[in-house]
Amino acid sequence: MSRAGAVGSDVGTLTEQLIAAGYRPIVTPVAKSSDQVRLTGAAMSPKLVEPGDLFVAVTGARAHGADFIDEVVDRGAAAVLTDPAGVVKVREAAGYRLPVIEVAGVRDAAGPAAAVIYGTTATSDPALFGVTGTNGKTTTTYFLRSLLRAVLTPQGRKTGLIGTIEIAAGEERIASEMTTPEAVALHKLMHSFREKNVAAAAMEVSSHAISYQRISGLYYDVAGFTNLTQDHLDLHGTMEEYFAAKADLFRRSRTRTSVITVDDVPGHQMAAEATGHVVTLSTTGKPAQAHWEVTDAEPAGLGSAFTLVHRDSGERIRTSTALPGAFNVSNAALAAVMVLEAAVSGERRQDFQRHDVVEALETAQPFHIQVPGRMQVIAEQPAAIVDFAHNPDAMIRALEAVRRPSGRLIMVIGAAGERDVTKRPTMGAIAVRMADHVIISDDDPHGEDPAEIRAGLLYGARDAIATGGLTTVLEEIAPRPAAIDAAVAAAGPEDTILLAGRGHEVHQDVAGTRVEIDDREELTRTLQARGFNTLDGGA
Repeated sequence: MSRAGAVGSDVGTLTEQLIAAGYRPIVTPVAKSSDQVRLTGAAMSPKLVEPGDLFVAVTGARAHGADFIDEVVDRGAAAVLTDPAGVVKVREAAGYRLPVIEVAGVRDAAGPAAAVIYGTTATSDPALFGVTGTNGKTTTTYFLRSLLRAVLTPQGRKTGLIGTIEIAAGEERIASEMTTPEAVALHKLMHSFREKNVAAAAMEVSSHAISYQRISGLYYDVAGFTNLTQDHLDLHGTMEEYFAAKADLFRRSRTRTSVITVDDVPGHQMAAEATGHVVTLSTTGKPAQAHWEVTDAEPAGLGSAFTLVHRDSGERIRTSTALPGAFNVSNAALAAVMVLEAAVSGERRQDFQRHDVVEALETAQPFHIQVPGRMQVIAEQPAAIVDFAHNPDAMIRALEAVRRPSGRLIMVIGAAGERDVTKRPTMGAIAVRMADHVIISDDDPHGEDPAEIRAGLLYGARDAIATGGLTTVLEEIAPRPAAIDAAVAAAGPEDTILLAGRGHEVHQDVAGTRVEIDDREELTRTLQARGFNTLDGGA
């Protein structure tokens, strides 16, 4: 039976809940009739407002949500939650036709307000499994969903997914435009999940989502940490601020159990910062003082088999993943430990038992799945792989994972425009040091000059070749389809082609123009055109 809170509230009750949460709301007009106004939903976008909704008006990059008050009133908004500047705009445009709830931090209060309306509580369904870190979030959430599905399907319950690639409730899929939706949309989604019998959901939690309060009002049964390397400094400024944003997920007030991968210094720091129940995981195969350790990792097909060992009990669980690379052992181990720890938590009744999880790990092969655009194998001769690696650490991991004993490694890379420019030379240097043939092309230029982006990568690549005496073949080829064609033209059956940076994405943003391109489809077509077999059977 789904655990669901009542849906809907009134302005008075909502105000009382916000006061209890410490937001100090001011409601105008002050009247019993205002308190009794019924709220049946919430929306942050004016175009999504429906009759009976609370409209959450926040300051945006170009306008304030309250600038659209006439539109939201016409669409049937029942009340407005906004900041002091928004109150002025609402009163100037709409007078006192609807109640206005004023708070200082409207973006922070939006989640708790939506939680009251949609019935989200710390124990309501679905149980949330959040994953944060620089790399591995998407793959880990897909692994989580697969394992959760293995233990929940026999109970007649469904699983959910919220992430970069898609939002899914059971088999029903919805395209996702951001890693984590806005808080109001998330709470509406939680209600929808409950209606659809979703017992547990795996969610990517980006640093943007944490910093912009998109997860406000949510409570995670388990949150997992993958790693922390340079990325998103265009938003956070420094690695210290980036770390602090991630660490905010692992507070006891937000997460019941934190599972932290402690393979490096940031992992140990995160484990020290986390509050509440903290569980540590070491995946390097080296002796470590962690609660769970990965041992006996060995190749198994393209992927790896490994053993999870519990330090205190000595329990050993043998499982495997079909995806290549040591980092996918880490991702699989994190997913496994998160579900194992959820099963033994005494604070919430789960729909599965711990022995169900162990059996699934050992027999159901939950990590033998394909994750779109993450180490996705398109062909085997030559080995042709598409991956989302778009920062230095992810590039190193991807290149290490695809390097074979024989044959050359041919790589196509780019970098996103209007993002952290400091990592571009580093990425170029890594590419020429680890690959035999590097083709620098375009990713998503956005509003930046594509040639300038490529120049940043080329600078690091050329410097590494000159100072290291490398013999790496380096080319600059744009647009990207031409670069992919050149990579395939240069490859023989024993070589490996890696298209990095775009993964699952299906279009480029070039100065506001949408250019359709899917690396997976482009690589498939190009391979087939040159007579190579691909895994879909074409030649």
